[in-house]
Amino acid sequence: MRRIILALAATAAMASFAHAQSAAPAPAETAPAQMAPATGSPTATAPVTASEVFVIAKPTDVLSYNLVGLTITDPAKATIGEIKDLIISDGMLSGYVVSVGGFLGIGEKYVIVSPDAVNILYTEPDKKWSASMDTTKEALKSAPEFKYEGRWAS
Repeated sequence: MRRIILALAATAAMASFAHAQSAAPAPAETAPAQMAPATGSPTATAPVTASEVFVIAKPTDVLSYNLVGLTITDPAKATIGEIKDLIISDGMLSGYVVSVGGFLGIGEKYVIVSPDAVNILYTEPDKKWSASMDTTKEALKSAPEFKYEGRWAS
């Protein structure tokens, strides 16, 4: 699954880089400015600037490989699940696929939880990531199941 996410990210990056590079117009031609949708109106356009193409990672940003495989604990520090995947919707993180229950991958169930429900922390002295939720394993087990089917099957 990690390979699929990395392949999708690399493909998206290559496509955006290829789109950003274009041949310079001949001196006699006047090329129209590249346009992108303006905020608030789906039909209005505004010029695309270099600052909209490239971003800078902030020290508070999290990479996906730091999250996938991260154990989630409850307030009593008991393990209640593990982050198995990320759901990206409209370019934004919209959920974590969490495995719950089972033993050695047998009988486990996948549920999707809101990113707001999971508290992700990085402790600088230990250089470790941790995740916690204010819920129980039983509550996760009773949540609607997510299945890797259709377009999500690997």
